[in-house]
Amino acid sequence: MSKQQPAQFTNPETPGYVGFANLPNQVHRKSVKKGFEFTLMVVGESGLGKSTLINSLFLTDLYPERIIPGAAEKIERTVQIEASTVEIEERGVKLRLTVVDTPGYGDAINCRDCFKTIISYIDEQFERYLHDESGLNRRHIIDNRVHCCFYFISPFGHGLKPLDVEFMKAIHNKVNIVPVIAKAEVLTLPAYCLNFLHYKSQILDEIEEHGIKIYHLPDAESDEDEDFKEQTRLLKASIPFCVVGSNQLIEAKGKKVRGRLYPWGVVEVENPEHNDFLKLRTMLITHMQDLQEVTQDLHYENFRSERLKRGGRKIEDEEVNKDQILLEKEAELRRMQEMIARMQAQMQMQRQGGEGDGSAVHGHHV
Repeated sequence: MSKQQPAQFTNPETPGYVGFANLPNQVHRKSVKKGFEFTLMVVGESGLGKSTLINSLFLTDLYPERIIPGAAEKIERTVQIEASTVEIEERGVKLRLTVVDTPGYGDAINCRDCFKTIISYIDEQFERYLHDESGLNRRHIIDNRVHCCFYFISPFGHGLKPLDVEFMKAIHNKVNIVPVIAKAEVLTLPAYCLNFLHYKSQILDEIEEHGIKIYHLPDAESDEDEDFKEQTRLLKASIPFCVVGSNQLIEAKGKKVRGRLYPWGVVEVENPEHNDFLKLRTMLITHMQDLQEVTQDLHYENFRSERLKRGGRKIEDEEVNKDQILLEKEAELRRMQEMIARMQAQMQMQRQGGEGDGSAVHGHHV
């Protein structure tokens, strides 16, 4: 009985070809198998269509059981953090998308401290990632850091409100801010059409005037094709994005489209001539990797270096220590003031006693 000859290993490539040009394909296969993670935060006043826009962007319903509070409840409502995670798969590529909503932002009469909860959440995610990164098991770290923040600006004002300025300045060193002008259908009214580009320009000028750092799209590489370069140029020119969100299908020009029907016409969500919805979605998808890299290399590294400077202490710990030091100094100041008051009282009594003795001696000589 003849033995079966082992199969010979043949060179899969042509002679003179090593094969490391296939390394990107290996990375691609590994990335597709692992899937991708992305966390998007949406911040803005109630009624600006944040939930509708997010559902429109990803063609999903992230808030099926949301209960909208009444006006009286909103006045007393504090800012809450609601994180919704959904697994999206498209052509074999999996995306674990987490959308962090902030209901209650800007609703209260006094909004002075309304963004502290949001800042604490961003820092907590950095803290959790730092803890997991420093642990023993680093193979399955879940990245919940906020990679991008859509900040919704009202179209009904004359520019940025003081709250808009204060909030963006408070977080621009922690997260990538993408300014979004909500409910852009208002700006498509005949009375507003001429002000459409002017309003965008005004918002950009105010952002620059107040020194607010927003996310800037990277320039296209010189070896990129001309279509991608033109796309990048158009996306940069569209910031801040004026968007319309809708999950309703309506009929326009004989076809079904997602949009809104108004007495003056139809506003189509995915029509780039009507609003910047497609541009916003294109920016998010084509620059998702860059948003993650900026978060890792800039914002997270800043947080990490600050923690190392403080010797690993949390920001909250430092605030508690500062408060404790202030309380101790105030107590010491009170003790000093009481001591000075007692000494002054004693000196006053001694002065009065000395004057009395002098009067008695003078009377005896007489």
